[in-house]
Amino acid sequence: MSDAPLSRELALRIGLAARSLPGIDAGTLIGIVVDAVGLPLTADKLNNLGMKAFRQAGGETLLPVAADDLKAALSFLRGKDLPEDEATPAIAPYADGDMPGSLRVACASNRGEDLDGHFGSCTRFLVYQVSPEEVRLIDIRATDGGTDAEDKNTWRTELISDCQVLHVVSIGGPAAAKVVRANIHPVKHAAGAKARDVVADLQKVLAGTPPPWLARAMGREATTLDPFREAAEQ
Repeated sequence: MSDAPLSRELALRIGLAARSLPGIDAGTLIGIVVDAVGLPLTADKLNNLGMKAFRQAGGETLLPVAADDLKAALSFLRGKDLPEDEATPAIAPYADGDMPGSLRVACASNRGEDLDGHFGSCTRFLVYQVSPEEVRLIDIRATDGGTDAEDKNTWRTELISDCQVLHVVSIGGPAAAKVVRANIHPVKHAAGAKARDVVADLQKVLAGTPPPWLARAMGREATTLDPFREAAEQ
C-alpha cells in the first residue's frame, strides 16, 4: 500500500461508499478499490471504475451485498451524489478560439469551487477561461499524479503551464519563483475565497483597463499596471 495520504475528496468518496455497504468498513473498501484500480488511487481511476471490476475485486466480501447498495457505493466512488459543497463542479465545453482575447486562470482548490488550497498541497487546480464577457470552468486537474515526482513544485507548475494567472491561499518563495519563470502570475488570497468570485473580479479588470502583462496576454495594448498591483498586494 502506498504511504501517500488520500486527498480529502477521495477519502470522502470512500467513506460515503463504505457507509452504503453493510458490514464493510472503509479500510476493507480501500483494499477492494486498490485491487480493482491499482495504486496510486486517483480521481480519474475511480471515475472510470466499472461495476464488473468492482465486484471482481470484492470477491466473496461483496457477494452478500444487495445490488442497490453496490450501485450506491459505486456512485460515491465515482464522485457522484456527493454533498453539494464537496461535489466536483461541472466542466464546460471549450475549444481553442472559442473566447478570443481571454485568459486561462488556475485556482488552487480542495473541494467544490472553493479557492482554499495551498500551491504545494492542494488536491486539484480549477482551470477557468476568462474573458470580459464570459467565464468557463474548462478543466479540473488533480494533483495526485505528482505524488512521486522528484520535484513536486516543478510538476505542479507544469500541470498549469498553459495558464497566465494562478490564485492560491499561499505559495512558498521557491515555488513562486518557478511559477513566475513559467510566465504565470501568482496572486495570494490568505483568507481563501470562492473561485467564481475571484475570477469575476478579474473579469472586471479585463473589461476595464488591464495592466500591461494582462493586456499583452489578451492581445491588447495596456495603459496602466496600478489597479492589479494593488489587488495582488492585498
